[in-house]
Amino acid sequence: MIKIDQISKGFDNDVVPVKNLSAEIRKGDVISLIGPSGTGKSTLLRCINMLDPPTSGDIYFEGQKITEKGYDVTALRRKVGMVFQSFNLFHHLTSIENIMIPQVVLLKKTRQEAYDRGMELLEQVGLGEKALQYPAQLSGGQKQRVAIARALAMDPQVLLLDEPTSALDPTMVDEVNAVIRKLASSGITIMIVTHDMAFARDISTRVFYMDEGIVYEEGSPEEIFENPQKPNTIQFIKKISSLEVDICSRDYDFEGLRKTAYELMGRMKLFGAFYQNAVLLLDEVIHQILFPRLSDPFRIHLKLIGRKDGVTLCFEYSGKQEDLVSLIRENAALSLIEVDQDERLAISCRIICGYAEAMNYTRQEGELGNLLEIVVRGES
Repeated sequence: MIKIDQISKGFDNDVVPVKNLSAEIRKGDVISLIGPSGTGKSTLLRCINMLDPPTSGDIYFEGQKITEKGYDVTALRRKVGMVFQSFNLFHHLTSIENIMIPQVVLLKKTRQEAYDRGMELLEQVGLGEKALQYPAQLSGGQKQRVAIARALAMDPQVLLLDEPTSALDPTMVDEVNAVIRKLASSGITIMIVTHDMAFARDISTRVFYMDEGIVYEEGSPEEIFENPQKPNTIQFIKKISSLEVDICSRDYDFEGLRKTAYELMGRMKLFGAFYQNAVLLLDEVIHQILFPRLSDPFRIHLKLIGRKDGVTLCFEYSGKQEDLVSLIRENAALSLIEVDQDERLAISCRIICGYAEAMNYTRQEGELGNLLEIVVRGES
């Protein structure tokens, strides 16, 4: 449906967010654009919609070169709708008027036809009762749903969404995402810039990881989020799916740690009582198992790694192996399973009985020397 051939986009301040980028978008694709800020994701969408025509290179829509001089850009925008992160509603118009005006001006519909279609779309996004209200009377989530309805009123073949939930309060994100999920299942071609990795993984047929001004790596959600191949992608996925902290004091801010851990779980869509228990396990292990054994000074290096099917908690700490072996045998919360010849201990954890698959102690060479790893999987 869309072919992008070696496009670049530069601005007057010598910033070039898109550099020799090529990609193909097929009919019915739901493509999430992810990656660090400033890597050209929003610029790419604006190039496709010709809001910011590329400096060089070509874009083809259904075989026609839309970057060619004289191409009817207005005709393009009837087929390629855009939803902005800042809504871009006309504040002096009601919700229904915001949806009617583009239909009357661009599609040459009568006001009655535009009104009927507008009300149909407002009902679809759950805002039929807000038709006569002005944007100032709507919440952020409601404004964005009106903006989506306005884009859909043009009956586009492609819908471009530029961080549609980034300006919203977290409580409003779900209502907008629900509308986008419904659209994604309707067969319309969608490209969405998002920092919500769980949402991207759920709705996408393909994921574009953008870096260095190009589509650095693309693939299915499983390929990008679970088995990325290129160095920058690997580092990005690691960064958004893991948490590492150093604990050097018994007065450590565990409330802050919990909050950060929950944010990680939100990105990885690891909500629910099971995962809350996994975070509480941090306190259990550190406060009840490690702290009593460690003398000052000490350092605990904590890793929390979110995975699709669970969470892995790793603790590297200072201390003697003999102390930990003794601690494991003495602690009522832990039961020893086996000790192999490599001095590797595999233990089950009763602190969150039924949730922990394994807890392992390994002796390693290095500054700290010991690793306690808790692998938490499953949802029952």
